[in-house]
Amino acid sequence: MVFRINHIHVKSRDPGASADWFAKAFNFTILTDETRKSGDRFIRCQTEDGSLRVNFSGEQQGETLPDGIVGVHLGLEHFGIDSTDIDADVERLSALGAKLDEAPRVGRGGQMVAFMHTPDGVRVELMQPPKQ
Repeated sequence: MVFRINHIHVKSRDPGASADWFAKAFNFTILTDETRKSGDRFIRCQTEDGSLRVNFSGEQQGETLPDGIVGVHLGLEHFGIDSTDIDADVERLSALGAKLDEAPRVGRGGQMVAFMHTPDGVRVELMQPPKQ
């Protein structure tokens, strides 16, 4: 059996704002937006190339979740997004409310990398291939 990542799930205090932010920032398409029986809003999104779904949901009825960890930590720590112009993307995402954690720098194999976190605390790595 071949295993592939089916989706990434982001918990948010305001899943609508989170999904909208990713739609603006990375051209995600919002596929569905519903309130589940458990009382939480659940939004399914898809990346622009259709290769991955990212789901956003809030707290269920009666549930109070702690804030997420923004910095480097154990567990699922970040996900990487390809960029063709990392400096422009850092500027654009900053204007959308993201915070820069690590400025663009040369990474492994000559690619450029930068780390940011979204307004709701999701850590994202931007990755630009080396210039040929």
